[in-house]
Amino acid sequence: MKRWLGSAVALIAMSVLAPAVAPVWAQTAAQTEVKPAVVYSTGGKFDKSFNEGVSAGAEKFKKETNIAVAEFEPSNETQFEQALRRFAQRGQDPVIAVGFSQAVALEKIAKEFPKTRFTIIDSVVNLPNVQSVVFKEQEGSFLVGVLAALASKTGKIGFVGGMDIPLVRRFQCGFEQGIKYANPNAELITNMTGTTPAAWNDPGRGAELAKGQFDRGVDVVYAAAGSTGIGILQAAKDRGKLGIGVDSNQNHLHPGTMLTSMLKRVDLATYNSFKAAQAGTWKGGVQVLGLKDGGVDWALDKDNERLITPEMKAKVEAAKADIVSGKIVVHDYMSNNSCKP
Repeated sequence: MKRWLGSAVALIAMSVLAPAVAPVWAQTAAQTEVKPAVVYSTGGKFDKSFNEGVSAGAEKFKKETNIAVAEFEPSNETQFEQALRRFAQRGQDPVIAVGFSQAVALEKIAKEFPKTRFTIIDSVVNLPNVQSVVFKEQEGSFLVGVLAALASKTGKIGFVGGMDIPLVRRFQCGFEQGIKYANPNAELITNMTGTTPAAWNDPGRGAELAKGQFDRGVDVVYAAAGSTGIGILQAAKDRGKLGIGVDSNQNHLHPGTMLTSMLKRVDLATYNSFKAAQAGTWKGGVQVLGLKDGGVDWALDKDNERLITPEMKAKVEAAKADIVSGKIVVHDYMSNNSCKP
């Protein structure tokens, strides 16, 4: 969840460098030796959300290949540059930088180590040895907004975000559009946890905000707040309300009160980066992953299937198909810093 883009992202076609100037990693498709590494965002590897999704992708690669993945969990943002440099010096390649907060540090280190491949998740660094992976969070949020509107009995729905940045507003805006699509008369009540990175790791504050919304009649809340979301979802369970998770599938946290989770496939981005490097097909440039690409989705499993009626499933799947086909265009808050086109 901790990421920000200064402007709307367009796909960038990377030109093929001439062999005389191409870095070592671009010269052959036969290269198979990789020493992957991950520098997590702050909040901990096991945050049950964003970082943990990345960890799941790394673990899948490790199990399939028996190749170890080096990892570092920073306690604060000042450690990003040091960690990235240390991995590059040790010959780790490719290196995953998790979260928008690493963009400045990564740009510096990627220039210092042009033969090392880096993948950054949730931001864009325009260098030939950097792969930038960003997501259409508004599309996945639209789908869980549809479900929230259909499940709500009061017509009042809550959103609790983490750090108040444009990216989190993108989640909120997509969610609101999905709510209005399913129930134009529904009301969305929004709170942000804070304006500093600490907002991502404050479950107590998240619980307080959620309880305040419940007191105002909210009966479904979307937690888009990293580790802070753990408190939000716990508060929903304690009050007998419905919660919506984010990034990873969080349905298992509170079966019976978890309506669904908005899946953001950071695990896929991580796994694909490592596999492409191993296969010799890794490329720099920007990847924008939405519903059509399998980059975002909603979660349905044994932990929430009893909460999703056939009518609800049909409605959300129809919306999903219309977004993929282009019939529904979900407005991106970050295109104009507004929830209005």
